Amino acid sequence: MTRLSSVQSNTRVEELFARRAAPLADLAEHAEDVARTCHAMAARFHRGGKLVVFGNGGPSTDAQHVAVEFVHPVIVGKRALPALSLTADIATVTGVANRVGLAEVFAHQIRLLAEPADIALGLSADGDCVNVLHGLEQARELGMLTVVLLGGDGGLIAADGHTDHVLVAATTDPRVIKEVHVTMYHVLWELVHVFFEQPGVLDPGVVR
Repeated sequence: MTRLSSVQSNTRVEELFARRAAPLADLAEHAEDVARTCHAMAARFHRGGKLVVFGNGGPSTDAQHVAVEFVHPVIVGKRALPALSLTADIATVTGVANRVGLAEVFAHQIRLLAEPADIALGLSADGDCVNVLHGLEQARELGMLTVVLLGGDGGLIAADGHTDHVLVAATTDPRVIKEVHVTMYHVLWELVHVFFEQPGVLDPGVVR
């Protein structure tokens, strides 16, 4: 077995970092979109809403990660905010999937568990997850704020055009999409708290 030379190894490492640099730079270029998303989320929390998060496969574990970050902040002194993951209850997920189909597992739970003041946060690496799309559609019907983290070209969900806030990891590499999504939702968490910490920012008349 031939070992890579030091030069080849260094080149490979540089390529791996470069692959991640562009999507993160693109996210930074959309700082205003991110800020608007966080401000809207903070306003919903301020009015007593909760965060409802959902996704398939790897993003299902991200959904649970997001929920626990809000409910039990790892940073001492940050306020806990209500959040739940629709993928955490496997009995409900499999029961709904068995009875009405996998495409409805999130919409069904949102219809029963969510309120108009709440926030729906969907995650889809390719943007083509039908059950995430249906969950967002149900959330809109209820009057919830809708947010989605996508990858690639945004797929069916971005093309739908009705989600309030769409943030896209601008790459087709599923590993990089995952990493950028982790960065995205940690930024969402941090900025939501920043808005809570600024006096008057969430007062009536400032937010809509």
